[in-house]
Amino acid sequence: MNEILFVASREMKIGFRNPWAYSFTALFALFMFSLLLINAQGYVKGYSGSSSTMLNLALYLLPLMALILGSFSLTGDKEEGNWELLSTYPLRTWAFLAGKYIGLSAVLLAIVAFGFGLSGAAGWLLGGGLDVQAYSRLLVFSISLSLFFLGTAMLVGTVARNRWQSLTIAVGVWFFAIIAWPSILIAALGMMPYLWVKPAVTVLTFLNPAELTRLFTVVKLGGGSTLGPEYYNWMVWIRSPWGTPVFAGVTIVWIGLALTVAYGLWERGRGRG
Repeated sequence: MNEILFVASREMKIGFRNPWAYSFTALFALFMFSLLLINAQGYVKGYSGSSSTMLNLALYLLPLMALILGSFSLTGDKEEGNWELLSTYPLRTWAFLAGKYIGLSAVLLAIVAFGFGLSGAAGWLLGGGLDVQAYSRLLVFSISLSLFFLGTAMLVGTVARNRWQSLTIAVGVWFFAIIAWPSILIAALGMMPYLWVKPAVTVLTFLNPAELTRLFTVVKLGGGSTLGPEYYNWMVWIRSPWGTPVFAGVTIVWIGLALTVAYGLWERGRGRG
């Protein structure tokens, strides 16, 4: 436990000194504040144009932010020789990766909290904005999205040999999961028999954390009717009392699997020297 806390505290110190972190913070806060000014013309509840825009903003920005910060942290240690130094200490690989994840999570959550806090404070002063329930659900969406893709970033940083390689892989993962996913999903479903469509939608959605988190948040905000009949079963279980616990369990399992695979690859590379 002490090893994990040591790595996590070290990562937080480095993360809060990272110019990338402050660039993303400024960008996220700027967009959040801009959306607030647009929404200040009227008070809205649930799933609206403003909440949809805010959700899409987080969907585009936060995964890329998590992927870059997370993968750069691991590849930076490789390039600068910090990992060689740390490996001379009795530091286990799992403690190293877990500490990295916890420390980077703190940095990402600080960025998200600052953006939402600034927007919320400005909304309160201006007397306009989203209702508290919708705002809190968007905050949970942003946190979940960041933690999901930070787990993926651990994999990217493990596979990549340097920062440029990690940047290329991170952007590729982001493009596939966020930009290209709707087209890929439509193309894949179009080649399947009709009876396979709903099961395929379920399986493919669980494979993409961005889509899973988006669907969960849209239904919770009351916009499930916009998803179409293929997602009717999703609306039922998400709205049920088990919806939130199941989503939390899937989040933990998904992140755990990503870290486990990263651990296996890192141990394999460590054994080879």
